[in-house]
Amino acid sequence: MTVETAPVPVLADPRRRIDDAARSIATSAGLTAITLRRVASVSGLAPGDIAHLEPSMGALAGRTFADLARAEIDRISAELDPETDDLTFLGRLITAMMTSEHSLSKTIWADAWSVGRHNQFVAEAARTSMDLWQAFLETRLRAGAARGSFVVDDPALASERFFAMIDSTTAYALVGYLDDAARLRLVSSTLEISLGLASGSLCAAA
Repeated sequence: MTVETAPVPVLADPRRRIDDAARSIATSAGLTAITLRRVASVSGLAPGDIAHLEPSMGALAGRTFADLARAEIDRISAELDPETDDLTFLGRLITAMMTSEHSLSKTIWADAWSVGRHNQFVAEAARTSMDLWQAFLETRLRAGAARGSFVVDDPALASERFFAMIDSTTAYALVGYLDDAARLRLVSSTLEISLGLASGSLCAAA
């Protein structure tokens, strides 16, 4: 079935029209659908003009993913009140990462892991985006441990484990393996174990 993609408004400048078209294509049909022909169709620009501005569709796919991932990090970070107590903050982070609103992780992130095997630009964008996420959580874990909210021997490793479980359960969700509650339990329990917390502490805090 062909996924319909809305055309980009013609008033935007050419580079913005290309970027907007690429983001629309990526979120509706996936990173591999960012082709010269598809971008031309959605943006309303001539293929030759696009090729002049964006000679590599692979590079455009990488930049598109990086932009989408960064926007998601910024959005979720802005939704979390930094003044919230540590357990509530972590519980709400888990909820934000696991709910249906976190659509990027359920679609485009899984796409990036696959496409990145053959596209160095997407692979680099995925690595950079993961570093940003893990630094965000690691910073909070170090601060929480310093405040005595929990005990964590290796904040960096705890953060890596958390996002490894996020990625695993993302893949599960795409094929309908386990239900939402089971996947949430896997993610929350992984962080609870890393922080020496009782089972259910983070879900209750959220």
